[in-house]
Amino acid sequence: MFKILGDRKHQLAGTLSSGEQQMLAIGTAMAYKPRLLNLDEPSLGLAPKVNEEIACAVDVIKYQGVTILLSEQKAKVAMDISDRVYIFQNGRIIVEDSPEKLSNNPEVSNLYLAVD
Repeated sequence: MFKILGDRKHQLAGTLSSGEQQMLAIGTAMAYKPRLLNLDEPSLGLAPKVNEEIACAVDVIKYQGVTILLSEQKAKVAMDISDRVYIFQNGRIIVEDSPEKLSNNPEVSNLYLAVD
């Protein structure tokens, strides 16, 4: 899934970059063949190229039939890979819909999705 990790197979996990560590965590979780994968801020603090690679991997995992519960503050990342979006405020769901409908709703888009 993450080709760069093949080049690092003899390297200790703690010496990998933060992006490589995130890839390793996802790959390790997938080794258990989960039905549900919970990802909490997978893009946090990572370079754009690494974010893109992780987003692609999440897409592949999704199409393999694994349900993904994704917590993500970067709206674009979440919208690009989600089938359903729940926007929380103060611990409560305030908006729920498909990414397409939410991005076409000017009020929701301006209030919650414009900042990335």
